[in-house]
Amino acid sequence: MTDAIARLSFEDALTELEKIVRGLESGQMKLEDAISAYERGAALRRHCESKLAEAEMRVRAIVVREDGSVATEPLADDTAPGADAP
Repeated sequence: MTDAIARLSFEDALTELEKIVRGLESGQMKLEDAISAYERGAALRRHCESKLAEAEMRVRAIVVREDGSVATEPLADDTAPGADAP
């Protein structure tokens, strides 16, 4: 993934990815341009998936205590051997 993509917010990356998809679906791109757009789109998709995974981990770390207060706790590694399946 390029540094330029890595610096994009999730929303900006998704907007660009949607624009690329619309361009590819139109069928009006030259072959080389379509291939380049597809490659960039694949990198943007990976970036968006990574950002979503990070957000999911942050949300999973939020807990509500018995007194109703909200706090964060470190997550146990769900992929560790012996970890309970959801």
